[in-house]
Amino acid sequence: MGDTAPDASWLGLLDRRVLIAGAGGIGGACALAYEAAGARVAVVDRSVEALGALGDQGFTGERIEADLTAHGAGSAVVAETVARLGGLDVLLHAVGINDRRPILDFTEEEWDRILRVNLSTLFGLAQAAGRHMVEQGSGRVLALSSVSGLLAHHSHGPYAASKGGINQLLRVMAREWAAAGVTVNALAPGYIETPLTAHHLAEPGKREELESQVPAGRLGTPEELTGPALFLSSPHAQFITGHVLYIDGGRTLV
Repeated sequence: MGDTAPDASWLGLLDRRVLIAGAGGIGGACALAYEAAGARVAVVDRSVEALGALGDQGFTGERIEADLTAHGAGSAVVAETVARLGGLDVLLHAVGINDRRPILDFTEEEWDRILRVNLSTLFGLAQAAGRHMVEQGSGRVLALSSVSGLLAHHSHGPYAASKGGINQLLRVMAREWAAAGVTVNALAPGYIETPLTAHHLAEPGKREELESQVPAGRLGTPEELTGPALFLSSPHAQFITGHVLYIDGGRTLV
């Protein structure tokens, strides 16, 4: 097949205006994929280094530095994106942190931090994007959930709670905004090789342990999330809403 990129014109994303929260890992891979499909993309991250690295990978869209955990940041970022892109058609939230320890080891402050980064930043961004999309009568809201929102992984308490919260928050948004032509869905990855998992995978025997739990026999890559994200953002998915799509090589089957 050579180096020719697949034709993405069938997706109908040409000139769609996309905001992605999270410049690294899955968010960064999706930013490049949306651009390749002809969309106009803005990426927000609190890390100047992550935004710069995305540019080094060939991303040519808008880059916005902001800390989404600050009150009002989601609304401000959506307003800035609308100003820069001339509107907003798609929001993808790909922000998340994890801290792998037993529940008994967490302080309330540590619990609050994970929930604020993973769940509260989604609320702020999606609420602001939803207001804009409901008014214009169309839009797509996507967020990264996780198989941890369904499975009871050891040492994932706050993370799992945040992902379960994402699933339900998006379902309620989907219910409330469906009549306005706005769809809301979650992408729930399994074990994916990203900066978030790199340290964990480097522990002796951990990669082999996780691969043994995946029927496909391997871990996923960020690029394997891009196709589902593009499809759910496209006109072809206009009747799909309130759905949690597991992209996990069969992990949730066992």
